Amino acid sequence: MRTNTFETVKPNKVFLIDTNKQPLNPITPKQARKLLEKNKAAVWRQYPFTLILKTRIEAPLIYPLTLKIDPGSKFTGISILSENEVIWCAELEHRGYQIKESLTSRNQQRRVRRSKIKYREPRFDNRKREKNWIAPSLLHRVQTTENWVNRFIRFCPITEVWLESVKFDMAKIQNPEISG
Repeated sequence: MRTNTFETVKPNKVFLIDTNKQPLNPITPKQARKLLEKNKAAVWRQYPFTLILKTRIEAPLIYPLTLKIDPGSKFTGISILSENEVIWCAELEHRGYQIKESLTSRNQQRRVRRSKIKYREPRFDNRKREKNWIAPSLLHRVQTTENWVNRFIRFCPITEVWLESVKFDMAKIQNPEISG
């Protein structure tokens, strides 16, 4: 079972790497099938679907791609674009709520277990958080997104990464005259 799932919106292009594992331009699924049928390429990864060429290409023409990320609390949208074309797009589903639930469950089980002990010394010295502490659910979101960005950089020639960051004041949207 995959903890982080992608739901694709449309047929995506297939990533292609050369014999030295350097990224090449993504190709259409039809071109990928032809390469596999002619035994000129082999499957390198299942997801994202990536092919590796069996023969070396001299000076391939590579065009730059842009990776765009739209983070959210439950889903993160990821798309790879050339100048005017969507190459690959998907939604990354996060496990933030599952992590929160498992931490709460673990805490409750610990309390039940410790309530059965007659006397236990109070332990307050080990309750301080580190200076740059981040909640585990948020840390998971950041690390998972970073992991997928690194994967895409390995499999296609990405030159730019755009990250959308927007803050909303929901109270202000509902009532524009609110202040404070």
